[in-house]
Amino acid sequence: MGKKYKKKIKKSVARRFKVTKTGKVMFSHQYKSHLKKNKSKSRLRRAKEPGQLSPAFAKKIKKQLSA
Repeated sequence: MGKKYKKKIKKSVARRFKVTKTGKVMFSHQYKSHLKKNKSKSRLRRAKEPGQLSPAFAKKIKKQLSA
């Protein structure tokens, strides 16, 4: 009989996504910290708010996080 190993979560995914209590998968928008003067203020404001993944992608991400 072989040893039982703990399943490992994907660390890269764990850093990029957070799962809320209700099960939504949230992410942080990109392009918000560099060369800001070229981007519109409304674009930067939208980027501050966390985004929510669509259910299809959320399912894949949760699978990688729960392992």
